[in-house]
Amino acid sequence: MPSRTDPLTLEVVELIGAVVARYHEEYEEAAASHQLTGAQARVLALLAFDPLPMRRIAQKLKCEPSNITGIVDRLEGRGLVERHPDPADRRVKLAVATEAGMQTAGQLRDALDFAREPLAGLSTAERTVLRDLLQRMLGAA
Repeated sequence: MPSRTDPLTLEVVELIGAVVARYHEEYEEAAASHQLTGAQARVLALLAFDPLPMRRIAQKLKCEPSNITGIVDRLEGRGLVERHPDPADRRVKLAVATEAGMQTAGQLRDALDFAREPLAGLSTAERTVLRDLLQRMLGAA
Protein backbone atom coordinates (compact mmCIF):
# COMPACT_ATOMS: atom_id res chain seq x y z
CA MET A 1 0.00 0.00 0.00
CA PRO A 2 1.47 3.39 -0.95
CA SER A 3 2.31 5.90 1.73
CA ARG A 4 -0.04 8.86 2.12
CA THR A 5 2.97 11.08 1.56
CA ASP A 6 4.61 9.41 -1.44
CA PRO A 7 5.18 11.85 -4.36
CA LEU A 8 2.55 10.27 -6.64
CA THR A 9 -0.15 10.41 -3.94
CA LEU A 10 0.72 14.03 -3.18
CA GLU A 11 0.57 14.91 -6.89
CA VAL A 12 -2.84 13.24 -7.28
CA VAL A 13 -4.15 15.08 -4.20
CA GLU A 14 -2.94 18.39 -5.66
CA LEU A 15 -4.58 17.62 -9.01
CA ILE A 16 -7.88 16.71 -7.35
CA GLY A 17 -7.69 19.98 -5.41
CA ALA A 18 -7.09 21.92 -8.63
CA VAL A 19 -10.09 20.26 -10.32
CA VAL A 20 -12.32 20.99 -7.31
CA ALA A 21 -11.17 24.62 -7.16
CA ARG A 22 -11.80 25.10 -10.86
CA TYR A 23 -15.23 23.46 -10.59
CA HIS A 24 -16.22 25.75 -7.69
CA GLU A 25 -14.95 28.83 -9.51
CA GLU A 26 -17.00 28.01 -12.59
CA TYR A 27 -20.01 27.07 -10.47
CA GLU A 28 -19.88 30.44 -8.66
CA GLU A 29 -19.66 32.26 -12.01
CA ALA A 30 -22.62 30.30 -13.41
CA ALA A 31 -24.64 30.98 -10.25
CA ALA A 32 -23.84 34.70 -10.36
CA SER A 33 -25.04 34.87 -13.97
CA HIS A 34 -28.46 33.85 -12.61
CA GLN A 35 -28.21 36.23 -9.62
CA LEU A 36 -27.75 33.25 -7.27
CA THR A 37 -25.12 32.46 -4.69
CA GLY A 38 -23.16 29.24 -5.05
CA ALA A 39 -25.07 27.77 -2.09
CA GLN A 40 -28.43 28.65 -3.67
CA ALA A 41 -27.32 27.07 -6.95
CA ARG A 42 -26.20 23.87 -5.17
CA VAL A 43 -29.54 23.58 -3.35
CA LEU A 44 -31.41 24.14 -6.60
CA ALA A 45 -29.28 21.50 -8.33
CA LEU A 46 -30.16 18.97 -5.62
CA LEU A 47 -33.85 19.78 -5.82
CA ALA A 48 -33.85 19.39 -9.61
CA PHE A 49 -33.39 15.66 -9.02
CA ASP A 50 -35.76 15.10 -6.10
CA PRO A 51 -37.86 17.03 -3.62
CA LEU A 52 -36.07 16.91 -0.27
CA PRO A 53 -36.74 17.87 3.34
CA MET A 54 -34.54 20.65 4.71
CA ARG A 55 -32.68 18.29 7.02
CA ARG A 56 -31.69 16.03 4.11
CA ILE A 57 -30.47 19.01 2.04
CA ALA A 58 -28.36 20.10 5.02
CA GLN A 59 -26.90 16.59 5.34
CA LYS A 60 -26.03 16.44 1.65
CA LEU A 61 -24.39 19.88 1.72
CA LYS A 62 -22.85 19.31 5.16
CA CYS A 63 -24.28 22.44 6.76
CA GLU A 64 -26.78 23.46 9.40
CA PRO A 65 -30.51 23.06 8.63
CA SER A 66 -31.10 26.69 9.66
CA ASN A 67 -28.80 27.79 6.81
CA ILE A 68 -30.86 25.74 4.36
CA THR A 69 -34.07 27.36 5.58
CA GLY A 70 -32.73 30.80 4.63
CA ILE A 71 -31.48 29.58 1.26
CA VAL A 72 -34.82 27.93 0.46
CA ASP A 73 -36.65 31.09 1.61
CA ARG A 74 -34.67 33.15 -0.93
CA LEU A 75 -35.17 30.58 -3.71
CA GLU A 76 -38.88 30.47 -2.90
CA GLY A 77 -39.03 34.28 -3.08
CA ARG A 78 -37.59 34.04 -6.60
CA GLY A 79 -40.19 31.44 -7.65
CA LEU A 80 -37.57 28.72 -8.10
CA VAL A 81 -38.64 26.52 -5.19
CA GLU A 82 -41.85 25.74 -3.33
CA ARG A 83 -42.51 24.00 -0.03
CA HIS A 84 -44.97 21.09 0.03
CA PRO A 85 -46.04 18.78 2.84
CA ASP A 86 -44.34 15.39 2.69
CA PRO A 87 -47.05 12.82 1.80
CA ALA A 88 -45.32 10.30 4.09
CA ASP A 89 -45.22 12.69 7.08
CA ARG A 90 -47.32 15.85 6.91
CA ARG A 91 -45.22 17.45 9.70
CA VAL A 92 -42.26 17.54 7.29
CA LYS A 93 -41.99 20.10 4.50
CA LEU A 94 -40.32 19.15 1.23
CA ALA A 95 -38.51 21.71 -0.86
CA VAL A 96 -39.51 21.20 -4.49
CA ALA A 97 -38.03 22.89 -7.58
CA THR A 98 -40.65 24.72 -9.64
CA GLU A 99 -40.63 24.59 -13.44
CA ALA A 100 -38.58 27.81 -13.44
CA GLY A 101 -36.25 26.23 -10.88
CA MET A 102 -35.82 23.15 -13.05
CA GLN A 103 -34.99 25.33 -16.06
CA THR A 104 -32.49 27.37 -14.05
CA ALA A 105 -30.85 24.22 -12.67
CA GLY A 106 -30.53 22.89 -16.22
CA GLN A 107 -28.98 26.15 -17.41
CA LEU A 108 -26.52 26.05 -14.50
CA ARG A 109 -25.58 22.46 -15.34
CA ASP A 110 -25.13 23.36 -19.02
CA ALA A 111 -22.86 26.29 -18.10
CA LEU A 112 -20.36 24.02 -16.34
CA ASP A 113 -18.26 22.98 -19.28
CA PHE A 114 -14.65 23.18 -18.08
CA ALA A 115 -14.58 19.41 -17.53
CA ARG A 116 -16.72 18.44 -20.51
CA GLU A 117 -14.16 19.29 -23.15
CA PRO A 118 -11.24 17.46 -21.50
CA LEU A 119 -13.51 14.52 -20.65
CA ALA A 120 -14.69 14.36 -24.27
CA GLY A 121 -11.03 13.86 -25.21
CA LEU A 122 -10.97 10.64 -23.20
CA SER A 123 -12.25 7.40 -24.65
CA THR A 124 -15.35 5.75 -23.23
CA ALA A 125 -13.10 3.18 -21.56
CA GLU A 126 -10.96 5.93 -19.96
CA ARG A 127 -14.02 7.81 -18.70
CA THR A 128 -15.39 4.56 -17.30
CA VAL A 129 -12.13 3.86 -15.45
CA LEU A 130 -12.06 7.43 -14.11
CA ARG A 131 -15.68 7.17 -12.94
CA ASP A 132 -15.05 3.82 -11.28
CA LEU A 133 -11.93 5.08 -9.51
CA LEU A 134 -13.73 8.19 -8.25
CA GLN A 135 -16.62 6.05 -7.00
CA ARG A 136 -14.16 3.78 -5.22
CA MET A 137 -12.48 6.78 -3.60
CA LEU A 138 -15.82 8.17 -2.44
CA GLY A 139 -16.98 4.77 -1.20
CA ALA A 140 -13.85 4.44 0.90
CA ALA A 141 -14.30 7.88 2.48
